[in-house]
Amino acid sequence: MKRIISFSILLLIYLSASSQKVKIIHIGKEEYWYGLSVSDGDKAPFKEGYHLNLNANVEQNQAAPLMLSTKGRYIWNDNPFSCTFRNDSIILSNYTTDFITDSAGNSLKDAYLLASKKYFPTEGKMPDELLFSQPQYNTWIELIYNQNQSDILKYAHAIIDNGFPSGVLMIDDNWAPYYGRFEFRKDRFPDAKAMINELHHLGFKVMIWVSPFIRPDCEESRFLAEKKWVMMDGEEKSLSWDSAHKPFIASWWNGYSMVMDLSQKDAVDWYVSQLNKMKDNYGVDGFKFDAGDPEFYIGCVAKNNISSNLNTQTELWGNIGLQYTLNEYRATWKHGGEPLAERLKDKRHSWDDLKKLIPDITTAALLGYPFACPDMIGGGEFGSFLNLKNYDQDLVVRSAQCSALMPMMQFSVAPWRILDGTHLNAIKKAVVLRKQFTPLILKLANKSAKTGEPIVSNMEYVFPNQGFEKCNDQFMLGENMMIAPVVTKNNQRKVIFPEGLWEDNKGTKIKGPVKMNYTVALDELLWFKKLK
Repeated sequence: MKRIISFSILLLIYLSASSQKVKIIHIGKEEYWYGLSVSDGDKAPFKEGYHLNLNANVEQNQAAPLMLSTKGRYIWNDNPFSCTFRNDSIILSNYTTDFITDSAGNSLKDAYLLASKKYFPTEGKMPDELLFSQPQYNTWIELIYNQNQSDILKYAHAIIDNGFPSGVLMIDDNWAPYYGRFEFRKDRFPDAKAMINELHHLGFKVMIWVSPFIRPDCEESRFLAEKKWVMMDGEEKSLSWDSAHKPFIASWWNGYSMVMDLSQKDAVDWYVSQLNKMKDNYGVDGFKFDAGDPEFYIGCVAKNNISSNLNTQTELWGNIGLQYTLNEYRATWKHGGEPLAERLKDKRHSWDDLKKLIPDITTAALLGYPFACPDMIGGGEFGSFLNLKNYDQDLVVRSAQCSALMPMMQFSVAPWRILDGTHLNAIKKAVVLRKQFTPLILKLANKSAKTGEPIVSNMEYVFPNQGFEKCNDQFMLGENMMIAPVVTKNNQRKVIFPEGLWEDNKGTKIKGPVKMNYTVALDELLWFKKLK
């Protein structure tokens, strides 16, 4: 009785505090829920007290208005909403369109396949195969904002000289004179075209970092403002686009900038023409599309009234990448089932953040983002590298191993610079292991492009109702390969085997269900093949 009373009081508080409608979904016995945000993958399945408001918020990563349960149910809304878990119920609020709920079968996989078919079906396309077949290299951690021709070439040559294969090389932020000018800055890139030709000769394809921001006091900004192809300032007066008379200035991590209004076709055409100019003039192969997070646009108005749903601007930012097979995104909204490479948001150089890679990347798959990259090896959050005198070499190795059998594998900090010989050789062994599994990864990526099924998935997805709902430190590559990386400082880990007969890389057979403890050598990644 107390529980019923407390829930009723809670519901009344919700209803009285807001004029918006509230929808209640009862959570069934032993029913667990996932979805919403890739960044909250480590919080799934969601527990009592979990709360997330998706309005103008994708938590710096991929998100979708979708929730999935282990009992075959899903919840979908075409627009963002708020969600709170209380007293065996899901409280849904702050929504503008009705929810759609449905069910199929009795498993997480059943719910996903039904929802994906209805709301983000695939078209048989995938990003450039090189993103999967070879490791990726990003210049961010090595150079931060000092991107320059000399050091980029040194980095590329060092990759080859240290025995790593060439692949995609991403030139990160600050290659241009300023945001909005699409050319390499001459003071740091005296001959950018020659640099890219040399990178191509070494076997690399080259991507460059781009964002939707424009410096507000430049030639391009004057042109764009006159055309009103940028977001306009609502001046806290709920102005319409027609009434707005000055450009909106967005506050983001690199300062204050105007921002493209991607609800206008002419604005998009101008922006795409700038990207294509980089391809034509320098030989750039593709683009790393950063920013686009909806929270940067709060207070603006857009021509097609998108100010009422800023997530749509993030969705439109994702549309641009569909024109290029070599792409990467960190923040997207409702782009499930599409051929976009989706990177997990920047992780710190820490064991706590390493533990998030598996639950986050498997959540990405549940939201329809199978072509996912588990951030940069060793961490991509540059603040945790500033003034860092001693790297945790074990952490870098375990990070590489965790990434090795995921859809993509990306280096940034140079392993040969920060590691001793033992640790460097362990990383090279992980790269060799990935090469062994590359045919399977590519096969699964091609299958995913056609069916929407994950490349990697959590254990519950493949083995429903066997107690894997909360297992977040091992994952499945396809349906028959179980991967169990070490994600803690010590070399010990427990592996939970589902029903069936399994075989490890040494030929040892294991009959499940069973739990086994392993001592794992520094240069070892545990993986097991399901025989039957």
